[in-house]
Amino acid sequence: MADRKPATRRRERKEKEVDVKELKKEEAKKELKKEEAKKELKKVEAPAAANDEGAPAEPGAAGADEQNGDLQVEALELPPFEIITGDRIDPFTYKFQFKNVEYSSGRNKTFLCYLLDDGDAVAGLQRGYLEDEHAGTHAEEAFFTQCLSHCDPARKYTVTWYVSSSPCAACAAKMAEFLTSRRNVRLSIFAARLFEWEEPEIQAGLKALHAAGCKLRVMKPLDFSYTWETFVENEEEALQLWEDCKENYEYYHDKLADILQ
Repeated sequence: MADRKPATRRRERKEKEVDVKELKKEEAKKELKKEEAKKELKKVEAPAAANDEGAPAEPGAAGADEQNGDLQVEALELPPFEIITGDRIDPFTYKFQFKNVEYSSGRNKTFLCYLLDDGDAVAGLQRGYLEDEHAGTHAEEAFFTQCLSHCDPARKYTVTWYVSSSPCAACAAKMAEFLTSRRNVRLSIFAARLFEWEEPEIQAGLKALHAAGCKLRVMKPLDFSYTWETFVENEEEALQLWEDCKENYEYYHDKLADILQ
């Protein structure tokens, strides 16, 4: 198949300029979180400062440097890494993270929107999303531990994922093993982008998933509109697809077909 680029260089430069602005907004949000953490740290430091000014310190509160007049305060421990779950994604975040561009600058997370049919007519079709930052358990693995932790062998499960990027090699291997051992689970994955698809270990992971019965597809323009309506706080506004969305889809579609042939 012909090796096509998702967009011309000129269009890609323009797209990058827009994405840089979007990325700066996300960075501003992160800075705000850091400031909140600093405020929490000051709350811990304040009582220690009062003790240092004259109030008697609690036994063991001072460190080895107390003899030099410096009171050491134990650093505030931030909460551990957690997978974020929810019902609907922020529209700006969705447009940035799911954009099917070739480059992925600033897109260091995986967003996984899921539909789960476990055969329970009362509960009906379950849906939601998971988000990670590639700093701990990835969203793909977290789905099986948080959303499908109790897998009844007597039931049939139909799972559909719409992910911002295809799984890494480690996740693909774990998922392939899971699907091979649990034939009652059928998984379909629709990916906006292919994650490092040139790497041999990534290609091997995708092939293993395919061999284990997983349906692998690249998201079409209609899939972006569907996920926008189903998983995003869209305020009843229709999604305006970005330039070259269809061309980018065709590019990734061809690459995936080459890998799985």
